[in-house]
Amino acid sequence: MRPKLLRWRVGTWRVGTVWRELTWRAVHWGWREFQRAGVVTADTPAGRAFRRFGAGSIMAFPAGAVFGEGWIEIGEGTLIGALVSLSAGLVPGHDLGPDSVLRIGDRCVLGRGSHIVAHQSVDIGDDVWAGPYVYITDQNHGYQDPDTPIGRQQPVNRPVTIGSGSWLGAGAIVLPGARIGRNVVIAAGSVVRGEVPDRCVVAGVPARIVRERADDGWRPPREKDQLTN
Repeated sequence: MRPKLLRWRVGTWRVGTVWRELTWRAVHWGWREFQRAGVVTADTPAGRAFRRFGAGSIMAFPAGAVFGEGWIEIGEGTLIGALVSLSAGLVPGHDLGPDSVLRIGDRCVLGRGSHIVAHQSVDIGDDVWAGPYVYITDQNHGYQDPDTPIGRQQPVNRPVTIGSGSWLGAGAIVLPGARIGRNVVIAAGSVVRGEVPDRCVVAGVPARIVRERADDGWRPPREKDQLTN
């Protein structure tokens, strides 16, 4: 290869490398600026759309699907991760009456990509932490009529409560009617239904108590302590 051609190719490669690095830096700098600018707080227009958006709470950018804000309350000091969906009602503009239907307490954490879908009542206490991709809903499809497509049947609502101090592992699912006590650990990937007593660990599909707190420390559950629907 001729020296001039070699020098030209080396020079082109260097210019291309520098250009790619500058482009990379510009894209990542711009994305970080977009993330900072897009954060929802109590004093932003998006924050003011909620029935309540507590001081010190933030919703990261980009958000997931968010609608029905007028029926959603978020406490103080709560962190909502990126791509988290919060919805009240079936569709935007759905009138749900005078009361809020989704209430999230103070100092909560909702991990990236989680979904909370409320239609009647989802009540989350204070200091509840949820890992990524947790799904919580108070509505399920009806399937009473075996001859009608399930998607066309009347849905069934059952209130959901999650007690203060509880922790939901990544990918956990909380089904309609679940009543989770205080300081409960929901293992990653569990599907929770029915009543979960205070201070226990549940795991599985459907979730079962695997440990519970007693006066002498943690112990395996007794048969009578298993979850009830």
